[in-house]
Amino acid sequence: MLASELSSLLPRMRRFARSLTYHREDADDLVQVAMERALGRSEQWTPGTRLDSWVFRIMKNAWIDEVRSRMRRDELFVPEEAGEHVGDDFAHAHQQRLAIQKAVSLLSEEHRLVVGLVLVDGMSYKDAAEVLEIPVGTLTSRLARAREALQQILSDPRKAQA
Repeated sequence: MLASELSSLLPRMRRFARSLTYHREDADDLVQVAMERALGRSEQWTPGTRLDSWVFRIMKNAWIDEVRSRMRRDELFVPEEAGEHVGDDFAHAHQQRLAIQKAVSLLSEEHRLVVGLVLVDGMSYKDAAEVLEIPVGTLTSRLARAREALQQILSDPRKAQA
């Protein structure tokens, strides 16, 4: 029963993982780790509570563990597949998407988390606050600061290319 409910969350999990990692392979690994942890610790989930919040919290913690274990900061490089559409009609939209990804990657970890949950996955403030284990007011202020930072980065081409 839990396995089928978890499998229905896979698209959302993958979307959240991509918003955290910005690398397809890292996102796939993060989803796999989260699924393994969720299935291995299924007795920790309380039936009747929100499964998505529980799984997203597992993902958040797994990503924090991964970042700490790497002991280095990754720089965002354009993935190889980003060059597939150079010169075609989609180039401008593709450039905009890359600029937004770069801008989000320049945010602090706490701002990327709230952007990923609320703006990318579409979670409610209450649910996102539960996943991050913070008060709703803290989430709201972090999201406001993240939006402001994104605006500043995207309005200054020098910052977006740094």
